[in-house]
Amino acid sequence: MKTRSMKWKTPMVVFCVFLVFILILFLQYVYLSLSPNVYGINMQEFASNRNTYSSLLHAQRGTIYDSQGDILAQDVSSYTVIAYLDESRTGSSTTLHHVADKQMTAEALAPLLNMEVDEILDLLNRDAYQVELGPGGRGITEILKKKIEELNLPGIDFIESYKRYYPNGDFASYIVGYAKKQNVEVELDNTTRQEEVLVGELGIEVQYNELLQGTNGYISYQQDRYGYKIPDTPEINEPAVDGSDIYLTIDANIQRILESVVDENVELYDPEWVTINVMDAKTGDILGSASSPSFDPNKLNLTNYENPLTSFVYEPGSVMKIYTYMCAIEKGTYKGDELYQSGHINIEGTNIYDWNNVGWGKITYDRGFILSSNVATSNIMQNFLTKDELKDCLESYGFGEVTGIELPRELSGSLVFNYPVEVAAASYGQGITTTPIQHLQALSIIANDGYMVKPHIVSKIVQNGEVTYDREVSKSERIVNQATIDKIKELMYGAVNDEEGGAIGLAYRVDGLDIIGKTGTAEIYDAENGGYLTGWLDNLYSFSGMFPADDPEIIIFVSVKRPNNGSNIGIKTMTQSAIESIAKYKGYISNDTNDDTINNVTIENYVNLNSEEVVKELENKGLDVVLLGEGDKIINQYPVSGTTLLTGDKVFLLTNAKEILMPNLVDYSRIEAIALLELLDVEYELDGYGFVTEQNIKVGEQITDKIKLTLKQKYEEDAED
Repeated sequence: MKTRSMKWKTPMVVFCVFLVFILILFLQYVYLSLSPNVYGINMQEFASNRNTYSSLLHAQRGTIYDSQGDILAQDVSSYTVIAYLDESRTGSSTTLHHVADKQMTAEALAPLLNMEVDEILDLLNRDAYQVELGPGGRGITEILKKKIEELNLPGIDFIESYKRYYPNGDFASYIVGYAKKQNVEVELDNTTRQEEVLVGELGIEVQYNELLQGTNGYISYQQDRYGYKIPDTPEINEPAVDGSDIYLTIDANIQRILESVVDENVELYDPEWVTINVMDAKTGDILGSASSPSFDPNKLNLTNYENPLTSFVYEPGSVMKIYTYMCAIEKGTYKGDELYQSGHINIEGTNIYDWNNVGWGKITYDRGFILSSNVATSNIMQNFLTKDELKDCLESYGFGEVTGIELPRELSGSLVFNYPVEVAAASYGQGITTTPIQHLQALSIIANDGYMVKPHIVSKIVQNGEVTYDREVSKSERIVNQATIDKIKELMYGAVNDEEGGAIGLAYRVDGLDIIGKTGTAEIYDAENGGYLTGWLDNLYSFSGMFPADDPEIIIFVSVKRPNNGSNIGIKTMTQSAIESIAKYKGYISNDTNDDTINNVTIENYVNLNSEEVVKELENKGLDVVLLGEGDKIINQYPVSGTTLLTGDKVFLLTNAKEILMPNLVDYSRIEAIALLELLDVEYELDGYGFVTEQNIKVGEQITDKIKLTLKQKYEEDAED
């Protein structure tokens, strides 16, 4: 009996285990059937997502234009070259769809992708279905893509993407800024995922990032197992809204002038930094802003992330004497014909000296302005103004606070002076800090008879053809009386033009143009060790000016820090060159051409065109054409297509002649000479800086040896401020 009982227990245990298993399955089935969430997952949503196709529709980033409608920044398509390596892609087809002849493919692509043949072969020999041919094959242009397509290489294909492109390269770079791709989280059909989008990081690109970006859209629909849309199922299609287009106040011709004079003088004098800025005196529009160091936003070769126009704060030096004098004149206590003892003044045990250390004896305050006397403004603070009055004046002129221009990271500078010595120093621009944009704004008070104009960099914003913002001139209430303006203009005119009075700014004069202005030299504060630097190179030079003198329309502010020769000759030559070129362009003075007006001419592509016809066309437009060789066809040119020149500028055209004879390069600037020699593709050696005075190969001789040029500066150093 006991044995039989044990035999029946085994089936019973098996039955119970099986019953429990069935019960668990039943309960799981009930849970799956009745519960909307299974283990924290919404099953309906999960099933839907498994069959839902969603794709982001990228909004095109808005274009940035200059004031004339020329493109400064835009989105362009770019491509990545890929190679299909797996034979399965071709399958039974008689046409190859993968790379079969790897050696031939590598040799054909190497020169186009600027890669070594072995580099490409290493990629083509990988065990992969497909590979990207980088780095040379990444981010290529439409033109290069077409060249590769013309090779008809089996297995070579392209992945299209987009990038931000800056057609002019290093051109108003700190104003325009740059945008680059970043991975950001985006909402897509109620889900969040990572997408690569362009994001502004500097200049207008970051200041107006949201407007430029626009709004991405998306498309979503149900798909079958083969990836096709299921018929009669809903489709969600939210179209992308492209970004707004932004038009700047930058005049491309003035900007080109500024970039050119900065480049040439940086090469000559190698300063720590340079900034040169031009504003329309009547509207506040920034017409140009160039600096060095700068960068090419296509390459992002930055050494500094701050915009010199708005974010460089420094002690400006004697250009501030304009405002000390203006404040005293406005108060009514100023006596311009009163004499004072120049040379030095002692304030509470501290001696303050004029820039030449000895002064000019007893002179009037008016002449003290013309000679840029530190002792003059120090005496003004002793006799005509109080500390609070000076500070109130400077604040009313816009110093010590941001201007509000449409650029990021604008700094306000500092107006801190309490003790008598600090007050005296502030009167001639030491111990306080300012920015270039503040000077442009303050100078507008003088140009507009006592009314200050707010500076602008954005002219208008356009969304889908509709103007959503249009710049309006913003003018303050009257800050200074007309009589004060007339007097300060008189003093500023003398500072540039009074030759008999020993004017400091004589080197800034331009024949045929009346300029008013003020020079400045500042010591540089050593933030690490305290005190001011005392080396020969350790100065910062500035110039505040405007023209025409009677009714100024153009305001210019220039600063140069620590030029390698320690002198102000660089800022003088640069500023004078910029003023003269701008004045010709604006028609204030005549050009050397037969036409008394300056026109801008956009260079086209003249390659393969008839030499004689091109020369005639360009000369009729007022350009100085230099034809290299006597060939009948143009094979190369400088500048490149799309460059805008001014009447009288040089254009170099290289012909298909068998031999090129030595041209006359005497009086060419260093930049012009290099451009021509690079076009000729010859060896050359330059000795010196400035303008060509000698060449080792005579004009008209065959070029058989290295070309050697001697260059010298045209200007001699004038008096220091």
